[in-house]
Amino acid sequence: MILKIALPKGSLQDATVGLFKKAGWDFRVSTRSYHPSCDDPEIEATMLRAQEIARYVEAGILDVGITGYDNVCECNADVHEVCELRYSKATTNPYRWVLAAPKESGIKGPKDLEGKRVATELVAVTKRYFEKHGVNCTVEFSWGATEVKAPDLVDAIVEGTETGSTLKAHGLEIIDTVLVSTTRLICNKQAWLDEWKRHKIENIAMLLQGALTAEGLVGLKMNVPREQLDVVVSELPALKNPTISPLAEEGWVAAEIIVEEKTVRELIPRLVRAGASGIVEYPLNKVIY
Repeated sequence: MILKIALPKGSLQDATVGLFKKAGWDFRVSTRSYHPSCDDPEIEATMLRAQEIARYVEAGILDVGITGYDNVCECNADVHEVCELRYSKATTNPYRWVLAAPKESGIKGPKDLEGKRVATELVAVTKRYFEKHGVNCTVEFSWGATEVKAPDLVDAIVEGTETGSTLKAHGLEIIDTVLVSTTRLICNKQAWLDEWKRHKIENIAMLLQGALTAEGLVGLKMNVPREQLDVVVSELPALKNPTISPLAEEGWVAAEIIVEEKTVRELIPRLVRAGASGIVEYPLNKVIY
């Protein structure tokens, strides 16, 4: 029994392979091969451009894949969405496809582009966007460097961004959001009906989401005198109530908690002053509730 999975090649590649490693799967990617090896004999992986993955999953050539919601929308793929995976190449922010134009162009909305030219790599979605607004304009495919084409070659662009800094650097102003996209785990509908494949896919989804939940979190263990326990617990910004267990030494307990890593530098000194000792901070690979 083999599950055929597509991983995105390019900007999402390293983040995706790293996420799978935290989830428990080790993919070894060779620069000369599009078929990385996996330490799970039930998985057969293929590296593809993210824009192509949804089509091959829909066709059943691949069972499951990781790609952006924008790519699913662009080819209008009829696939089953297993889960959302909130990660990207740079941040955890959603990837926004925005309509942008030069600041001095006078373009303030989609209707100002009637009869004009718009460049984008997301042609089908952009055409549907302007059709929804009743605007007749020319939408042309851009082979990259889209932000440099306005105003000399086109009147406006639809471009993907996480922060908007590149658009701003080229003198462009965001006018409207065309599509908000996050990474998705998708699968072929027939594969989802297969009991073995569905079970395997659900396991992968659970552990990938657990790995994402764990990002930015750490575990803390500490020893606390029982008479100081209430004071120490009051300092803990817990996701869940702390785990408390007795120690062999009379009058002492062990406390364990999960907290945001960014809070630790301020939290640990407060815990020490409240009476905690033997504090150990440790990283987390997965957190599953």
